[in-house]
Amino acid sequence: MADASTVSVVIPAFDETATIGSVVQGLRSAACWREIIVVDDGSNDETALVAATAGARVLKHPYNKGNGAALRTGIRVARGEIVVTMDADGQHSPEYISKLTALIPPYDLVIGARTQGYRGRWHRNLANRFYRAFASWLTKKRIEDLTSGFRAMRRSAVEHFLPLFPEGFSAPTTTTMAFLKAGYNVAFVPISVRQRVAGKSKIHLWQDGGRFVTIILRMIMLYDPLRIFLPVGAILGALGLAAWAAGIWNAGRLVVPNSAVFLFSAGLMIWLLGFISDQISSTRVQYHGDETLLLEESSDQG
Repeated sequence: MADASTVSVVIPAFDETATIGSVVQGLRSAACWREIIVVDDGSNDETALVAATAGARVLKHPYNKGNGAALRTGIRVARGEIVVTMDADGQHSPEYISKLTALIPPYDLVIGARTQGYRGRWHRNLANRFYRAFASWLTKKRIEDLTSGFRAMRRSAVEHFLPLFPEGFSAPTTTTMAFLKAGYNVAFVPISVRQRVAGKSKIHLWQDGGRFVTIILRMIMLYDPLRIFLPVGAILGALGLAAWAAGIWNAGRLVVPNSAVFLFSAGLMIWLLGFISDQISSTRVQYHGDETLLLEESSDQG
């Protein structure tokens, strides 16, 4: 189990005066963390003052940049070996932090999966199920919670992905996909979340939902482009066969319609682009995990 003195807790906050004080106080009562960092993302209220009074280390953005930008700032200045991120709205309980950090190592990323009595709005639950299913298919890994902001990470690992962080609410999606596709060890720990004490969610279903899908596709294109190019090329090839068959049926003789030629050519080009993208991707993917632990375990067992 990781010692609390090695853990930096990073909390992005925007207009969270009503909750940030109790969140910081709850964290301080739970354990002696290396530090509690609150990133005030250009709040219009007293979020920074309340957080500092409660005992947090406060960083301030001069204007609102977004949740992902706040997380990036907090992680960059964190000094602990393990970084825990959580929301400022009081929904995450500090008691789960030890359960997350206990799995590091051997895991590099541990996500608090909201599978215990989570009661979100029906349309958000439906959208989250779609995102999880889509991301699981693309990564070939079962993802129990794609967008949970409550997670623990090895700082030395997540630092390599900070340039990929989007400005808005897609940073959890980015880290989940990037860690999985880069070959890191990822685990999910079931957690329950509290009801929001004050305010309302700043995530907008349609506006941010499109970003989630874009981020998923972006991560796959960066680390495993053939997962997208091959199915698309196969679909175009199948449509080409269908167009060819329809042309023969209509003409009553062996012909190759222009539509079939176009679809076959498009499918071939997509496949060739996919193979080229895969070659480029394979030269960029670098694993920064700690494999010495596995080597030590193997030598001890031997």
